[in-house]
Amino acid sequence: MAFDRLEAMRAFCRIVEVGSFTRAADSLNVAKTTISGQIQGLESLLSVKLLHRTTRRVTPTTDGAAYYQRARAVLEDIDELEMSVSQSRSEARGRVRVEMPSPVGTCLIIPSLSDFSTLHPNIQLDIGCSERVVDLVQEGIDCAFRGGPVTDQELVCRPVGQMHFCLCASPAYLSNTDPILKPGDLLEHRYLGFTFPGSGKQLTAVLQNGDKSFAIDQLPAMRFNHGGAYITAGLTGLGIVSVPRAEANPHLQSGKLVEILSDWTLPGMPISLVYPYSRHLSARVRVFVDWAAALMANDPDWKLSA
Repeated sequence: MAFDRLEAMRAFCRIVEVGSFTRAADSLNVAKTTISGQIQGLESLLSVKLLHRTTRRVTPTTDGAAYYQRARAVLEDIDELEMSVSQSRSEARGRVRVEMPSPVGTCLIIPSLSDFSTLHPNIQLDIGCSERVVDLVQEGIDCAFRGGPVTDQELVCRPVGQMHFCLCASPAYLSNTDPILKPGDLLEHRYLGFTFPGSGKQLTAVLQNGDKSFAIDQLPAMRFNHGGAYITAGLTGLGIVSVPRAEANPHLQSGKLVEILSDWTLPGMPISLVYPYSRHLSARVRVFVDWAAALMANDPDWKLSA
């Protein structure tokens, strides 16, 4: 029987996903010996070892992990092509890999995912939440929320919202310090800094009130590079934090945080949905992008300012 590269790719991807030759064979309804032969043929064709085999689990090698990302994208494109000419072409299906900053995920997207799943039950989402700027092409990501200016010319950029910020601290911290009545008073307080992973750049908060502005550029008492850790530091009374309002709101309402200098504002950070120019926007990605953009546009904590 001639070697079927496409079926071998499907077998390989399934093994990576379930971590077992036996489970992959069962899910594909083929014999384990067939799966083994397909992987041997694929490794021979590519002249690389794709899988580490132990008695307990099968895992991809470094080459195998890279091959999996590209092979999965190819298989999904083929499946979508076939679907587009079938009677079920109106129903989007397949896997969508998306990355987003932690506050976008925890405060906006994840709480509404049950609605998305109801609308699109045949789409499987792989969601990453971090403050890291990912390489979409290298990491096989279909689309991502990106905060701040997008300068990568290889990406299509769709502005969809804005991350609004507020300055706050815990009641315990404020009860043991001098009152903060004007921006200059912040110089006598413990300000906690946030740095972006990868670049190491510190977020500079600039308070504005009409034509007046005040940059909080003092040396931070501590620095953090994870959104959840940063707001936790504020909640535990370590100092003053500049955090997304959507993330702070539940704590402001419960009294665990208190907004400082509320008559001054902090500029919002533009949020865009980005995806590679080199990858056509498939139906499965488009329905997620459109849904997420509408969700952000209709939320007062995230929508673009008028």
